[in-house]
Amino acid sequence: MLQKSLFSRISWKSLLQPWQEVDWLLILLSVGLTLLGGVAIHSTVMHTELANYGWQHNLTGGVGLLATLMIARWRYENLMQWRWIIYGITNVVLLVIIFIGTTANGAQSWVGVGEFFIQPSEFAKVGVIIVLASLLQEQGASSIPIVLKALAITVLPWILILLQPDLGTSLVFGAILLGMLYWANAKPGWLLLMVSPLVSAICFGLFLPGWLVWIGVVGAIAWRTLPWAWIGTFFFTVINLVAGGLGNFAWEHVLKSYQRDRLTLFLDPDKDPLRGGYHLIQSRIAIGAGELMGRGLNQGTQTRLNFIPEQHTDFIFSAIGEEMGFVGCILVLLLFWLVCLRLVIIAQNAKDNFGSLLAIGVLSMIVFQVLINIGMTIGLAPVTGIPLPWLSYGRSALLTNFIALGIVESVNNHRHRLKF
Repeated sequence: MLQKSLFSRISWKSLLQPWQEVDWLLILLSVGLTLLGGVAIHSTVMHTELANYGWQHNLTGGVGLLATLMIARWRYENLMQWRWIIYGITNVVLLVIIFIGTTANGAQSWVGVGEFFIQPSEFAKVGVIIVLASLLQEQGASSIPIVLKALAITVLPWILILLQPDLGTSLVFGAILLGMLYWANAKPGWLLLMVSPLVSAICFGLFLPGWLVWIGVVGAIAWRTLPWAWIGTFFFTVINLVAGGLGNFAWEHVLKSYQRDRLTLFLDPDKDPLRGGYHLIQSRIAIGAGELMGRGLNQGTQTRLNFIPEQHTDFIFSAIGEEMGFVGCILVLLLFWLVCLRLVIIAQNAKDNFGSLLAIGVLSMIVFQVLINIGMTIGLAPVTGIPLPWLSYGRSALLTNFIALGIVESVNNHRHRLKF
């Protein structure tokens, strides 16, 4: 009996040997979010023709979990040898999608594989994280040339995704770039200068005096942080002046009316309650109706009667708020906070800069998507079509999150473990 018990222990130990340094708490958190998402998705679609989406979500999550465990066994350092092949394939696929992709929700971002549809832009996030980590791991981002190289690497897939057009996904690439540059010791002033044209494009049409003040702030930042003060200040002043004019032109002549509504109606959705502001109004009603403990699973009227379009994808948080209440919302936020905490710990304890940057890239991707998605559902951010990680329905997005998690787990699994 003793020999049998000893044999069982040895067998289990040898079986788990390839994953002995894996952060199991991080995996459990992601699995918990996925299962919670499956429950919420089932509640939103149970009375529609999409009634099996909750099970599909959990099935995809199971496949993603297997991918996470497989990738965690593989040494992440090998990704550096494949970085340019990954980058090339990523951009070629994104380019092809523009011409032969399937259109859904106004964006030509999908490609059909049998009965399934894949969104390559989701997987492109991981590809860009790998390439940026490879670039920044040697010299960091303490010099202007390295920052420009990182910007150039990100701009190409960003433009290809923007041409689909998929504004929400393209914004995630900007968040990944800024987060990884900051971790690689780029000056905060440089990061502000990088986003300054976007701020100018927005401010020009909204509040002209504020735009003029912003131009002055940009000039002062460029003067104090760039090595060639006069040239840098002149360059960024001109760039922001041009960005303001281009932003106003794009607003009037490029963006369609529904796109303009998405970007502004979150400030006052009651201006157009039956069209552009409808999503936001119904989402706020659903979350408010949940009160403290929620109305109970499958009992939310906003959810069951399908008052909120796309509730199983972009607006899944409103279903959680209505049926699980304030307590459910806080639980979701706590789970995401713990996920982010584990990612930061892994980044800090990685054995090399490459692994640390990979973890920060994944962290930046998740944090941005969580903030924008939840902010969107409660009226603090515009509707941009960004899914909530592990909770929203979407095979490509869910698999991407698990693949990214697998890379981070590989960083943790193949390091000299530190006790904390």
